[in-house]
Amino acid sequence: MVQKVSLKHKKLERWINRMCAMCQPRKIVIIDGGTAQKRKLEKEASSAGEIIRLNQKKLPGCFYHRTAPNDVARTESLTYICTRKKHDAGPTNNWMSPRTAYRKAAAIFKNSMKNRTMYVIPFSMGPVGSPFSKAGVELTDSIYVVLNMLIMTKVGKEVLEHLGTDGEFTKCLHGKADLDLKKRLILHFPEDNTIWSVGSGYGGNVLLGKKCLSLRIASFIGRKEGWLAEHMLILGVEKPNGRIEYITGAFPSACGKTNLAMLVPPKSLKKKGYRIWTVGDDIAWMRIDSDGALWAINPETGFFGVLPGTNSKTNPNAMATMQKNSIYTNVLLKPDKTVWWEDGEGPAPPKGTDWMGRTWYPGLIDDDGNIVKGAHPNSRFTAPISQCPSASFRLEHHHGVHVSAIIFGSRRASLTPLVYESFNWQHGVYLGATMASERTAAQYGKQGQVRIDPMAMLPFCGYDMSEYFRHWLEMGKKMSKPPKIFFVNWFRKDDSGEYLWPGYGENLRILNWILDRAAGSVEALKTPIGYIPRIADMDMDGLDLSTDKLGKLFYIDRKAWLAELKTQKEFLKQFKNKLPETIKYELKAFEERLKKT
Repeated sequence: MVQKVSLKHKKLERWINRMCAMCQPRKIVIIDGGTAQKRKLEKEASSAGEIIRLNQKKLPGCFYHRTAPNDVARTESLTYICTRKKHDAGPTNNWMSPRTAYRKAAAIFKNSMKNRTMYVIPFSMGPVGSPFSKAGVELTDSIYVVLNMLIMTKVGKEVLEHLGTDGEFTKCLHGKADLDLKKRLILHFPEDNTIWSVGSGYGGNVLLGKKCLSLRIASFIGRKEGWLAEHMLILGVEKPNGRIEYITGAFPSACGKTNLAMLVPPKSLKKKGYRIWTVGDDIAWMRIDSDGALWAINPETGFFGVLPGTNSKTNPNAMATMQKNSIYTNVLLKPDKTVWWEDGEGPAPPKGTDWMGRTWYPGLIDDDGNIVKGAHPNSRFTAPISQCPSASFRLEHHHGVHVSAIIFGSRRASLTPLVYESFNWQHGVYLGATMASERTAAQYGKQGQVRIDPMAMLPFCGYDMSEYFRHWLEMGKKMSKPPKIFFVNWFRKDDSGEYLWPGYGENLRILNWILDRAAGSVEALKTPIGYIPRIADMDMDGLDLSTDKLGKLFYIDRKAWLAELKTQKEFLKQFKNKLPETIKYELKAFEERLKKT
């Protein structure tokens, strides 16, 4: 039987020992956050084949990892919110009673770590000791998880010392078991501040500080404590006068959040003195400070970004960030121990080993006549934010950054204009509550299919989403200086299927207009859906875009929006009488505006 741990934090000690008694690991290792231990674990994982050491001359400190073929994205169908009352989880979440969930998972966890090591990872989401931050402890039998958590969070002795003898922490248990899809469960117990994940090795399911704690559990805690945990990027725009203003933005996964967070200004704006500061690309925790305004931190210390489509044109800062001390997952491994992915940097190599470990070459066809890709469409990189050329100097600021504007964004080939502003906070909440986007490879389901994904939180809200809308509305009432809310869509296409807007660095032009509107320095045109820009107020210097394209980017098709309204009504119907009256009012007001001549 494994030796028990002894800690000064007795609640933590008892919990670890109980989990050990269930999982029966061969030994326990407490992660101290130090370099020596990290190097030892890298060597051990490399020897076991869990990771592959890459070319250390070209990619120093970098490693490669493959997940099981059935374990390549978040499994939303196997992700549960486990509250004592079903209605507290709401209609958009999978629900399981805590008693059933613990019993089912315990049967899979039982003896699952025999002949394995259990690693104890004390971690902090956010700067240790910040009023924003929350601590967790993850138990896992995966070195891959340990190495990713060391990049993504603050790990080690400092966290244990901050917890002291009785500090509150989220109890996170992960086990690979046998990676059987039929024995995979990602369970959240908000009322117990507990997460159990078993049967998976994919980052989104097993890095429990990420979506599980930072969104599902944190959103539940945030409602109770009066703050917001959101699936949002945070970036700062430095204007020519040296002033930096910050924006948060919610986009469904694989819809350009990371590219936007690390945006490189186009030459014409760079010459004028514009600069982008990256605070985070995925999660924002936001609180109302004593000044009555909204302030935000990124609780993470790393990026876990999608690779296909990432290159020196789309995201040069990401490419620079991942050149060292990074982990690549499910990409193509080249013979020289470097990596490649579709729509990445340079042409495909003449041969390599694909994400499933098979020999690969360009043009390879499977038995059904389909092109075989070298990298999985949801392949990932994990890299420290500190290595990003645009990393903000305020990453460690305990009170975060002041939020001037909030963006909701979607991927829509038609319907949604390039940018528009809500009429007010409650209208903005309605826009977020009904935002719809085309599915991507980061989500289960048919790619390209449109689904409503409120605030990009549909898979991540840890409680009843109707109450989540109500919490957003209440937060607006508590602020004396609420940020203005906007909606963007970089992905609108013309009749031939070509993108109308060049995107990437050019998106700064839209961010600049958004901040001008937030400051009240420019006017706008009122439409049934919100305020749209006057073209004269947008800085188009150096951008050759025809009047015809601009017109299409901002065209509002009332008939199409009325059809969209039916979809919104159908989605909101599931909340029944719990849907806030304010959302019902905004829905009705929108319909009336659309029907007017």
